[in-house]
Amino acid sequence: MAKRECPSLQKSLDWCEGMPQFPGIRRRVYYCNKNLIVAWPALTRDEFGRVTDAKYNGNFELAEGAYWQYIDINIDKSTVTSEPQGEVPSQTQLNKATFVHNGIDDAATAAAGFLNNSDNVYVYEDMEGNFRVLGNDKWRTLTTVNQDQGQGTNPASTTINVEVTDEIAAPFYTGVLQTEDGDVYPSKGGDESGSYSVEPTSMSIAAGSTRKLITTPASGWTFNSSNTSAATVDENGLVSAVAQGNATITCSHEDGPEVKVTVTVIRNLGT
Repeated sequence: MAKRECPSLQKSLDWCEGMPQFPGIRRRVYYCNKNLIVAWPALTRDEFGRVTDAKYNGNFELAEGAYWQYIDINIDKSTVTSEPQGEVPSQTQLNKATFVHNGIDDAATAAAGFLNNSDNVYVYEDMEGNFRVLGNDKWRTLTTVNQDQGQGTNPASTTINVEVTDEIAAPFYTGVLQTEDGDVYPSKGGDESGSYSVEPTSMSIAAGSTRKLITTPASGWTFNSSNTSAATVDENGLVSAVAQGNATITCSHEDGPEVKVTVTVIRNLGT
């Protein structure tokens, strides 16, 4: 019997000094009962069934007449976390969320009735504009609702707690969300018409150093350098200064316009 050859999936994880990473999640969370989902997006896998990418491929397809509902949350009190669970070779991630809604009115109070004991999928947006998913077609999503009447200067609130097992921490989603107010396009920053930007649009860096381009939306971009002898750029928008000179980085989005970034590479005074 031939021996299996299992290539490693491990990759380097780089980070640029000073590169911003904004914490927290944005104000609107979308959710849908799993009974209304007729087709699921899928994670990319190799021949051994191992997940090779954190991004879903495809769209959530809902039953006729079904929509994603939303919950507006207090971003200063809401959070999403992920932690490992289980033993090798069956370790998974336990993804958790705390969504705090400002209010205890009739509509907020009724949430306990339709969220408790229901198996839902939640989609939230992080501060970088990425949409991420809590819930899948393998494991049940547990939702519990707490309500606090408030006291003194402590405000009243309704807290929606979510727990779900997944293979990875909250997969990324770039498909379409069909909501009661119209379609939401995560690949275009959540806006139907799309919002595209690259920062910075000009930079001056020393030879031998790197700098990451920040794009909105976060995915769907390709990058090319006009002068690779001065500066190169990889598939993730990481610019590497090679030698003194000038280059123009062309940033092209699959659904949007091109953005030009001017790079000036100066001599590294430390060499």
